[in-house]
Amino acid sequence: MERSLRAGRLATFGYFALNGFVLGMWVVHIPAIEHRTGVGTASFGWLLLVLGGGAFAGMQLAGTLTDRYGARRVVPGSAALCSAAVVLPGLATQAWTLAGALLALGIGNGCLDVSMNAHAVQVEHGYRRPVMSAFHATFSIGGVIAALIGARTLSWDWSPAATLGAVALLGIVAAAATAPALLRPDPRHEPHPGPEPRPDGASAGGAGETALAGARTRRPTTRRPTPRRIWALAALALMVMLCEGVANDWSTLQLHTVLHASDATSAFGYGAFAAAMTVGRLFADRVAARLGPVAVLRHGAAVAAVGLACAALSATVPLTLVGWAVFGAGLSGCVPQLFSAAGHADREAAGANVSRVAGLGYLGMLAGPAIIGALTRLIPLNVAFLLPVALCAAVACAAGILSPRPGAAPGPGTPLEPAAARAR
Repeated sequence: MERSLRAGRLATFGYFALNGFVLGMWVVHIPAIEHRTGVGTASFGWLLLVLGGGAFAGMQLAGTLTDRYGARRVVPGSAALCSAAVVLPGLATQAWTLAGALLALGIGNGCLDVSMNAHAVQVEHGYRRPVMSAFHATFSIGGVIAALIGARTLSWDWSPAATLGAVALLGIVAAAATAPALLRPDPRHEPHPGPEPRPDGASAGGAGETALAGARTRRPTTRRPTPRRIWALAALALMVMLCEGVANDWSTLQLHTVLHASDATSAFGYGAFAAAMTVGRLFADRVAARLGPVAVLRHGAAVAAVGLACAALSATVPLTLVGWAVFGAGLSGCVPQLFSAAGHADREAAGANVSRVAGLGYLGMLAGPAIIGALTRLIPLNVAFLLPVALCAAVACAAGILSPRPGAAPGPGTPLEPAAARAR
């Protein structure tokens, strides 16, 4: 069992890295694809909403499929779909073909996002200690690798279709090769196998029991009402990922427009944020095992609020870069704790619960940059950053939602098991 659990954890690392790599390769080729299709910047912004809409739809679909068939079946198919779809934007020549390509890529990404997080919850349950943040760090590392490889292939004048086609082939092969290592569903959640066959080949209970046995082999399709706690987690995910989206799209522009830094220097704003977030996620699991998920979310959101406030109000470039780095470090462990809590809330509905939290969080990431953009028409950009500062403070105040419910068994990362977690 320990060997299969370790293999399942390594496989999960692989799928997170693959997801980050595939999306990173798409991002690196955005300027070339925009030029190839002749789509203007304004129109391209609207097309990105198609990508987001496809991702949201894919998340909801994957949640249902994962709960019905298990993450072991859904993750490889989702990874193959996401990998295959990444070549489509490189083949697009017009706005409408690019829209269709982005819709397919969004659906594949949404399916993979939810299913691999659901499998990560299954791995974390087996380890009985926090391991979710490290998976999310691997996603970021995959994006960094994509940026390096993409920059090299662009310098060699490779076409987007050729590069993304190679990425698609590599991703499909990797998805298939990694699939056998994924964990099987918990036997307690497996479908009932049905009655034993009689020696004469007939069913022990006749046609009636045969039909009943067939019904037992299928997972129940009745939809459970979503607990208010899941919607509360989803609301917090929306706030946190809205803040993350602000950093992704506005950190560089803030340095350039407010502090008048050069283009090269301004790029370090997002670099400081992303690097600190990646490093923070590598250590967040240890902190969660020692102090518990409530502390990670509360103190992380509070630190993020201080960091962003520092970046917004600073009058110097070095202090602003420090602020963005502190902001990334504070946010680094927040989303993994929310996803983990949603997955562990109900093992039989883990996929659906993760899809709701991830879906609403993804909408927040899409909405964040647009909201800040609208606010800049009324107030300066650095003042507009006080909105995500307030959201981080609100998340810190609401972190108690991660506390175990009375009578519930302690989950991974509760302060009751730090010694055992460190021993492993």
